Parts: sequence; C-alpha cells; structure tokens
Amino acid sequence: MRNQGNNPGQASNIKLLQIRCTGTRGYIKTITPIILLLLFIPRQIHSLFQNEKQHYKQCMNINRLCNCFSRETTNTMSGGEKLTVTELLSKSKDEVLAAIGNIYEHSSWIAEKFYTDHVEGKETKTKITNVRELFDLMNSIVENSSREQKMTLLCAHPDLCAKIDALKKLTKSSQEEQSSAGLGSLTDEERERFSIMNSNYRTKFGFPFILAARHVTKYTVLSAIEGRLELPTDSEFVGALYQVSKIAWMRLLALFKITGQKGFLTCHVLDTANGCPGANMRIQLHRITPTEHAGLVKEFVTNDDGRLPGGPALKDEEFIVGVYQWTFFAGDYFSRKNMPTNGVQFLDEIPLRFGIDDPEEHYHVPLLVSPWSYSTYRGS
Repeated sequence: MRNQGNNPGQASNIKLLQIRCTGTRGYIKTITPIILLLLFIPRQIHSLFQNEKQHYKQCMNINRLCNCFSRETTNTMSGGEKLTVTELLSKSKDEVLAAIGNIYEHSSWIAEKFYTDHVEGKETKTKITNVRELFDLMNSIVENSSREQKMTLLCAHPDLCAKIDALKKLTKSSQEEQSSAGLGSLTDEERERFSIMNSNYRTKFGFPFILAARHVTKYTVLSAIEGRLELPTDSEFVGALYQVSKIAWMRLLALFKITGQKGFLTCHVLDTANGCPGANMRIQLHRITPTEHAGLVKEFVTNDDGRLPGGPALKDEEFIVGVYQWTFFAGDYFSRKNMPTNGVQFLDEIPLRFGIDDPEEHYHVPLLVSPWSYSTYRGS
C-alpha cells in the first residue's frame, strides 16, 4: 500500500488548502466590519433623513406663516408702504379693519366698534389726524367695555414664552415683540423658572401674564412676573389691561408713517456746585433705536443760560420715537471752572439714556450736576 503521508502532491494540496483557509479567515476578518457598517449606516441615514425632514417641515411651516403675515401687511398697507393716520382712514372699511384689526391681540371687535362709532359716515374722522388721537379713541372702547369683554381681551394674549409649534397662534406683532425681548435666549434654567411662575400666574389670576415686551429684556420679563405674582387680583387685572394698552400704543406707532409731529426735545444744564447755569458745556445726542437711524444726531455747546442754542435739539421730522442718549462732558466743564477734582475725575463723561415714546409731546431732559453727583428728571 502506498504511504499517503509521503505523497508529495497530496502534501502540496493540503498546504495549499491551509493557505486558502487562512486567507479566507483573514478575508472574513477584513470584511466583517464593512458588513456591519453597511448594515448600520442605512439606519443612521434613515434616522438623519427623518430628522432633516422634520426640521424642513418646521422651517416650511414658519416660512408659510411669515409669508402669510407678509401678504397681510402688503394688502393692508398699500404695497408695504406705511400710511399716515389720515390716509388710512380715507380708505375702505375692509382696508382700515385689515390694518388695525389686530392692534389689540385677536380682538378685532375693538377696531370694528371704533370704525362704526368714529369713521363710518362720520365727519369727525377728519379730526383724527395722529396716532395719539386714534389710540385714545380705541383705548376708550376698551375702558368702557364690560369686565367680561376685558377678561376675554386679556385671555386672547399668548404666553410670552410660546414655542415654535405655537407660532401660528401669535400675530406677527407678538412674534416681533417676543423676539425683541430676547425671550428666545432664555437658558433652560430661566425657561423652567418662567414656566413655573407663568403657570402659577395663570392659576391665580385666570389670564396669561402680559407685558409690553418690545423694549425690554428677558431680565425685565422675569422680574416683572415675579413681582406681579404678589399683587391682589383686582390690582393685577387693572395692571394687565394697562400693559395691553401699552402694546396697542406701540403697535400703532410701528404701523403708521408719522408726520407733522408736534413733539420736541430740549435740555438744560444746571451747575449745582456753583449755583449757576452750566454754560459752555459740550453735549452730544445719540440715537440708539431705531437702529436704521442710530448714531450721532447732533453736538451742542450750551449757551450762557445753560440751554441749547437755537432751540430744541429735535423737532418736526427729526423727532422720532426711540431710545436716545445725552453725553455731557462734565469733566471738561469743571476743569474750565478750575474746580478741585481728583487726578482721575469722579465724573467725566456722563451718559444719560432715555426714551421718547410719544411724537406729540414735549420731552425736557435736563442735567443737575456737580463734580461729585448728578440727577435728571423729565421736565416740561
């Protein structure tokens, strides 16, 4: 019998088989991770696709919402161009109500009653020439309404921290107001704190927390709700309606083209250290908002009476609602007076920020100053 173990051909075949098996095992080791990746990646891609799809839907919803509001503004304001109060009231009833119907949040009955009582077939509509007159008439409708109507008006307002999925319930003005208040930047801790207080507020008073939020920060909002939670119900009911009136006022100001304003801005510097007018003090006036008109407005040197030469600092078309800042160069002034001051002056440049809210009123913003103190007030 032939000894198979000594067969060179068979030994060669066995060796070749061993090599192939070893290679196969290496190949399997190599492709196994690839197979697992191929099984895993489609799931990840599917999950990623679903997330992107959901995000896309949200964006489309928001875009559709914005487009809807954009069309509303275009239709009511003649191609997006602002009208004066007189120009709007000369339009048809539908155009007037489309423009001012949501001045009071989701409460078009106020605009409708205003139109019926003061515009429709009335010669008196020609006497309504500015935002103040229009607001006073609309707000009187709220003041003279029943408590039930007032409660309905309060309940028509959204929670200040409404989420994206609730945007469709907000008017365009409410979205802008919440954004300007920085409520979208609440931290998780702040949001939770606000949510708890907001829930407690609604439980206690029966209506949502309302704050005119166009020119405030999130810190103002959080402080306000915390403080107002302590008020008695009747006081907060009146206070909430006052906030509603402020919101309506600011919306009317933003809606109309303001012309022929009667308001103006003046200033007066009094030197309390020497008991005399602050003559020859350099002053700058900056506009902070609206941002499209921000920057240095004018620079002055006070006259012998401590007042601005040439009359008001702002008047007519320059007198725009917004936030302003006087900068008083008190250090230079007291150096000229040879007053004893420190090497590093306690008061050098004094910035004084203030707001102009009504284009029909006189704003007098003076400075009473010494090298060590200053004060101001709204005068007339």
